[in-house]
Amino acid sequence: MDFINAVDAYSQLAQLFPNFPEYKLYHAQALYNAFMLPEALQIVSTIDEQSLLGDVIKLESAIKYREEDLNNARILVEQYPQDDPDTEMNLACLDYKDGDYDKALQRFNNASSIMGYQPELAYAIALCHYRKKEYSQALKFITDIVDRGIKDHPELGVGMVTEGMDLRSVGNTMKLHETSLVEALNLKFAVEYKLKNFTAANEALTDMPPRSEEELDAVTLHNQALIGIDTDPSDGFAKLQYLLSQNPFPPETFANLLLLYCKYEYYDLAADVLAENTHLTFKYLTQYQYDYLDALINLQTSPEEAYAKFDAMANDQMNELRNLTKKVQEIRQSSDETTARKAVEAFDETLELYLPVLMSQAKIYWDKGDYARVEKIFRKSVEFCSEHDTWKLNVAHTLFMQEQKFKEAAGFYEPIVSKNFVTLLDVSAIILANLCVCYIMTNQNEEAEELMRKVEREEDEARELDENKKSLPCLHH
Repeated sequence: MDFINAVDAYSQLAQLFPNFPEYKLYHAQALYNAFMLPEALQIVSTIDEQSLLGDVIKLESAIKYREEDLNNARILVEQYPQDDPDTEMNLACLDYKDGDYDKALQRFNNASSIMGYQPELAYAIALCHYRKKEYSQALKFITDIVDRGIKDHPELGVGMVTEGMDLRSVGNTMKLHETSLVEALNLKFAVEYKLKNFTAANEALTDMPPRSEEELDAVTLHNQALIGIDTDPSDGFAKLQYLLSQNPFPPETFANLLLLYCKYEYYDLAADVLAENTHLTFKYLTQYQYDYLDALINLQTSPEEAYAKFDAMANDQMNELRNLTKKVQEIRQSSDETTARKAVEAFDETLELYLPVLMSQAKIYWDKGDYARVEKIFRKSVEFCSEHDTWKLNVAHTLFMQEQKFKEAAGFYEPIVSKNFVTLLDVSAIILANLCVCYIMTNQNEEAEELMRKVEREEDEARELDENKKSLPCLHH
């Protein structure tokens, strides 16, 4: 959809036919879709045709919404005719933007009952469930959108790329837009990625109707960068850098680019991006993200200062975790399940903020080979982290590296391996290797041999399955 050329075309038509005010409206709509919001608002303000008043108010409210002027957007939406079905839908969008996902969900459901099934509304409902962390409900609506898309539009080739078929691009057509397939599958990616189901997350992207890279929307490109960063970091960084130069870009792009630079220890690049985009810092980074990135970037020049920054953050998070633990216990005594669930969710979210800080602190001493100090850091956090797999894994590695604590290390590796014992190839090779060494060093040779035999059997089965797949014919369209 070439909105820039549409802007030029309608601008000329509006000048050539000043007595046809619809061209002014179309010009303003094209400017809005091209994200030229001040220009769109300027054109809208010149339209005084009474018959177009309703369309003008709707466009004005959409512009204010996109500018994040939610108060004025709401005032304008409330001026819609009472029987206009868009009223409920747009108020739902405003509630969503305000973070009131319960109210937004209620309004989207109301709109759906008035307007009937629409993929766009089903996606909005799924998005509310996602924000409420009701992932199974979100996936239920996503599955419905995808199933309807496959049934009603087989020509869009949903899922064919995942099956290994080589298809031509279906383009960014109005039909594709109306199905909400791209939005739904991107949301499925978000759910699976958050749940750390990375294979399912990748399949959500390959299930999309095929498009060439230059045709991809910003969210799909962002998600491709995230899922592919470990296998091709340079391509992932190139995609995120490109997105940052676009208007608009997914809000998570800025933080993800910075965090990934730091993950790969490109601290200078992270510092440069921060310095060159100070206008984005307050808009797209939380205080936590800024403080964490600031500490990471300081690692290169002053590890002591970085450790102190991490320590201050860790203490804040630990105090918050203690308060939330107390709150959860008090609420559980009152038998208020909904409030208790929300308190547990708050605890889990705070723990997910605390862990990266803790790991960054530990890494400073890990890099120095001071594993006893690393163990001491982890022991401080046992109160909150003892059930977390990431914490258990890193404690196991720390004990293993000290070479005198193989039995204790095995005690941390074993639950991770046991959890995936049916499919051991899903477990990192380093974990399996280290556990075998632990067994051998503690004279548990039978356990080591059993584990190695199980891995060998699975590798043989996987090889056989792969050979069978290769023998299947592949269709080309």
